[in-house]
Formats: sequence, C-alpha cells, structure tokens
Amino acid sequence: MEKDTSFLFSGITFNRTKFAPDFARFQEKKEVDRATDEPALLENADPESEQVAMVRADKKRKRKATSDPVEGFSVFKSSKSTKAMNQMEENNEDKLLLGKKEYHRQLESDALFRKKHNIHVSGSNIPSPFQSFTELKLRHSCKSYLLRNLGELGFKEPTPIQRQAIPVLLSGRECFACAPTGSGKTFAFVCPILMKLERASKDGIRAVILCPTRELAAQTTRECKKLVKGKKFYIKLMTKQLTKSADFSKQPCDILISTPYRVQFAVRKRKLDLSKVEFLVLDEADKLFELGLVKQVDAIVKACSNPSILRSLFSATLPDTVEELARTIMHDALRIIIGRKNSASETIKQKLVFVGSEEGKLLALRQSFAESLNPPVLIFVQNKERARELYNELRYDDIRADVIHADLPEIQRENAVDNFRSGKTWVLVATDVIARGMDFKGVNCVINYDFPESMAAYVHRIGRSGRAGRSGEAITLYTEADVPYLRNIANVMAASGCEVPAWIMALAKKKWRKYRPHREAISNKPQD
Repeated sequence: MEKDTSFLFSGITFNRTKFAPDFARFQEKKEVDRATDEPALLENADPESEQVAMVRADKKRKRKATSDPVEGFSVFKSSKSTKAMNQMEENNEDKLLLGKKEYHRQLESDALFRKKHNIHVSGSNIPSPFQSFTELKLRHSCKSYLLRNLGELGFKEPTPIQRQAIPVLLSGRECFACAPTGSGKTFAFVCPILMKLERASKDGIRAVILCPTRELAAQTTRECKKLVKGKKFYIKLMTKQLTKSADFSKQPCDILISTPYRVQFAVRKRKLDLSKVEFLVLDEADKLFELGLVKQVDAIVKACSNPSILRSLFSATLPDTVEELARTIMHDALRIIIGRKNSASETIKQKLVFVGSEEGKLLALRQSFAESLNPPVLIFVQNKERARELYNELRYDDIRADVIHADLPEIQRENAVDNFRSGKTWVLVATDVIARGMDFKGVNCVINYDFPESMAAYVHRIGRSGRAGRSGEAITLYTEADVPYLRNIANVMAASGCEVPAWIMALAKKKWRKYRPHREAISNKPQD
C-alpha cells in the first residue's frame, strides 16, 4: 500500500491487488510508447511488441509527411501561371505609380498656373482651372451656342475668377468667391448654370439668382439673355407687378433673378415653389447677409429644399463674418480668392484730396470740372437728401447731370441708368444703391463726394470704374472730420499698388463701423 503524496489526494490509498489487471494493462502501454520513442531499447523486446511499435512509428511518419508542406509547389497553379500573375501585379504597380506621378505633376502645374493668375483656393479635391474657352469645350463639353455668344460679346480670354469658379461649379462643388470689381463674376456663375441645365424645361424653377438691388437684378437678367441668344431658355426678372399678379406654378421659368424681398413675398403667398431649384446664387453676398436682408435670404435658403442643390456666393468683398455664416448653409465648400481679399482693382488710379470742410467740397468739385471734365463721371454721396441737393447745384452749371436714389420711382431709376449708359448724361449723382455690381462701360472717374461708410463701400464704389481691364480713376474728398478713418482707405490703396503719403500710413487704424456723420446741406451760398 503506497500513500499518494499529492495534496489533492491526501488520505487516499490504491489497492494494487484488486486492480492488478488494469494496472498491468496501463503499464504495458506505457512501455510500448517508450519503445516507439526509443528504438534502441527494442532489441530485447518480444516480437509482438516490436511489430506494434513499428506500425505506430509508420503511422507517425505518414502524419508528419502529410502535414509538412513542400515549398515551391502548388496544386492549383503551375509555375507558368505564377509567373504571369507576378507580371500582372508588377504591371498594376507600374500603372499606379505612373498615375500618382501624373496626379502630382498635374497638382504642380495647377499651382503654378494659379500663382501666375493670382488665384488662391482652399479646400479638398480642387478641380483644375481651365486656360482657354476652347479647353472649356474639350473638358466640359461646353455648347457651341454659348461659345459663339461669348465671342460676339467680346470675351477672348477667361478672367481668373472664371478660370477657377466655372470648373468648381461644373464638378458639383459649392463655393464662395471673392474677386475684384469688374472681373467677370456674373459670367462665372451664369455659364455653369446654363451648361448644367442644358435645355429649357417646364418642370418648375431650376435656378435662383439673388441680388441686393433691383438695378443689379435687371442688369444680371440682361447679361443672361445675351448669353442664351439662339437657345430657348426661360429667364425671368421678378418685378413688382409679377410678384403680385403671376402664379409661377403655371409659368415656365428656368432661371429666376430677383431681390430677396420679392422672392420671399411670392413664396409666402404660395405663388412660388422653390423645391426643385438646382442652383442658388447669392450675388454681392456680403450685402445680402446684412441685417436688413439676412432674414429674407434665410427664408429663401430654407424654401430651396432640393437635397442636391448647389449654393454659391460671389462678391468683391467677403468679411470673415460672412464666411462663417456661409459655411453654416454650405457643404464642403471651396474658397476662391482672386488677388488680395477685399482689395480694389489695380487698374484704378486712386487719390485722396483734402478739402478742409463741407463747403470746400463743392468748390473743389466745380474747380475740377472747370479744369477737365472727362465724362462719364459717377459721384457718390452719403444719402438721398444730399444726392438731391448736389444734383440741384450741378444742373445750373451747364453740365448734363442726373440723380438716382432709392426714393425715386422704378421707371425713373431705370431711365437714369439707361441715359448714363448711352451717354446722354455726363455726370450721375448717386447713393450706394448703385454702388454694387452695376456695370457701366467706360466710366472714367468715380468721385467719393462724401467719405464712404465702410471699407467695403469704398471698394464697391470705386469699382464702377476700371472694369474688365480698363483704366479708371477714383478721387475721395475728405475733411478734417474724416481724417481718423483715412488709414482704413489707405490700406486698400496700398494693397492695390497706389502710393499713399507716409503720414497717413502712420495714423492709428480706427475700428470701422457704419460711418455716417451728420453733414451740412450742400450749397456754396454764404451762411449769413
């Protein structure tokens, strides 16, 4: 009797006599296994045990032979097919490498081209700019009627904003763009809309272009109709009469152009359904996002409920606050800046003229006209009352002058613009109602009779001159009261390459909010 030393089996004894047969059987198997593992010990074993051991060893060798793979051998493919597969993999790798090289080569070429044309773009997967209108036809299948109309309108080479914004919109990407006045922004968003729409449709409004003023909306409508000459597109300007009487669900309309208030009014009266709109353009976007218009614009954005709609914003000035607001309504939008952000065109010669006081302005203006009047001349004043006063002073000086401001009837405002365009009027006195987007061909001089209320107002005012590469002149009259705000104007002048006196650049930069001081009535009569 042996005692097991294991802790778990302490106190248990094993009866060898009782379990002798079983004990012998297990002991025999243990010896056979030992014999298999150690062949040298089998010499003295009995023949039956030796035979069992040999059988077991043979089975073990077979298992080992089947489990160990043979290198360089495959049941499924021959050496020739392996070679072909390797060759295909190498070819695919070469193609991928060549594709990557071509991709990086294209990126480098695009970067050099953008640098040459002063185009700054930020965002992901930016489409390549196009170099000529011919390339626009090859890359994007631009219709021949559109290229023909461009040629008739005098378009020879695309402008920087057109080179980049058109491919972006054609690729289905949203964008907000900032480019100098007179750089062709209208065509940059109208062209891709016409290319995408392809043909006229009676299935609701497909594109909406919002403008801050009626004059700009009317001008954009004229430009659109010039581009679709020879093609049956339904382009409509939302007039006051149309807003009240027409039901757009019964009228075909591809592109609707309007101010925000009129569109919102028609939507509210259920005369206008914008659920199928594919393109929404906010022209002069920074003006549309001002407090007076932002609620109307927001209502229109919500009414344009098509999930695949493309939104785009264009302006000559794009403050950071407008950018932040734009990103909340746009998805993965690209940012396009031409030249320096919020700067004036380099073709405009800008001057600052000190006149001392309000009385000195009218004297300086009359003296300037007496020395050399080179019409057409556009004069900007602070408000409509001062516009009327200056117009009354000038019409007695044998100068063909006219006036435009928000209080005039619509027909009178249209006549003032048409007469100035046709040359019947030499001098047009205006408020900021026509400071944005209006394209007057060949305006030789812009005069800021009253100091502009903001940097953006200054850029847009002087941008009525020097358009489409032409040269122009901008003169800003200032008094002692305006001196604290001179540095803000001087920064814009310096950024566009104009010379600025050192003493002005040394002035402190004052935070500029709306600058509309009370000014005396315009008159050269004695105050006695």
